[in-house]
Amino acid sequence: MPQQTTEERRIPATAPQRSGYRRLFRLPGARAFTAGNLLARLPMGMFGVSAVVMIAGARGSYALAGAVTATGLAATALAGPWIARLVDRHGQTRVAVPATLVSVLGSLALLLCVRYDAPGWTLFAAYAATATTPNIGGLSRARWAHLLRDDPGALHAANSFEQAADELCFMLGPVLASFLTGTFFPEAGTLAGAALLLSGMLLFTAQRATEPPARARSKAPSPLRSPGIPPLLACFTATGAVFGSMEVVTIAYADAQGHRAAAGVVLALQAAGSCAAGLVYGALKPAGLGLTRCLAAMAALMTLPWLSATLTGSLPVLAGTLLVAGMATAPTMVTAMTLVQRRTPADRLNEGMSLVVTALLAGIAAGSATGGWAVEHLSPASAFAVSTGAATLALGLACLTRADGCRAADGTAAP
Repeated sequence: MPQQTTEERRIPATAPQRSGYRRLFRLPGARAFTAGNLLARLPMGMFGVSAVVMIAGARGSYALAGAVTATGLAATALAGPWIARLVDRHGQTRVAVPATLVSVLGSLALLLCVRYDAPGWTLFAAYAATATTPNIGGLSRARWAHLLRDDPGALHAANSFEQAADELCFMLGPVLASFLTGTFFPEAGTLAGAALLLSGMLLFTAQRATEPPARARSKAPSPLRSPGIPPLLACFTATGAVFGSMEVVTIAYADAQGHRAAAGVVLALQAAGSCAAGLVYGALKPAGLGLTRCLAAMAALMTLPWLSATLTGSLPVLAGTLLVAGMATAPTMVTAMTLVQRRTPADRLNEGMSLVVTALLAGIAAGSATGGWAVEHLSPASAFAVSTGAATLALGLACLTRADGCRAADGTAAP
């Protein structure tokens, strides 16, 4: 009689199906690796704000602070797929722990360079070293994909939870960083972020029973050449432009009204709407709600902030529309990420998901630049049209490339 795998013993084919998130966290080790992942992921929303406050406070230049953080984003976009490829080949623990150590050392080096007035180029070099941080959300999604590879329904719930966790961390991270840097000292946010990242990663990787197996050097083609992946990456890039432009324009709009300090709270409402929608989407799994329909909803809802800013000029009204507009984000990201998981070779899954991050970062950078230009040359209220345009572009790309239902090279429908 053939032996059962560990996962088959945990989730027998004849076992009654549990619904929702409760079923996910009944899996042995799931709670522990999720706790570690959330601890390690929270600093992703802290490091940027902490670095800007720390550098601008010490050097008196927001331009320098912005340039340093932009360099870090560019380095992350370049290093991410390479780190992910190593994870696929050698396993999460063997790669993620040393890569995280290098990143933490980069954060501490930045802190010391700022504090002891080192030359400006050292700030760029130190912050670029933090690009070795693994794609923490991708590592967690890879574990769920491994554990639930024969259960698409449960995997949908897991992906929805992970997207909600992303939104929660990027909502709480800047708030925590602002509190630490303002209450204690400018370096407090960076120190706390480094400690959380390292401790969370050690807890996460300690759960070896849930870790996907390392695979030999892959003979599969790069995910970039997998059927259906390039169109999805194009959609992710346009979606990233929505996020990047919305952040810059919202800050400028609040600043123009004399409430710049409220910009963080207003943006947090957008993340809160996405977080809530992600959890509901994972629990209900609406039938027939594919990527194109999700993008159509996002394009429609992104007109609300633009209309509220131009017609009312009210920051509270804008905050309410951002809360509603954010509700389309998580379903869109969950649906697109699920398609990436299905279309990426199993032995290059981390690499495929890391390419998503690269596409998002490229879009965020482009959206930030375009949004900043629109603020300067038009007005903060009119500049909200950039986010609407980016969402419409994502929808158009999905329709033109059939990203929702591409065909494989052999002519069969892609999964």
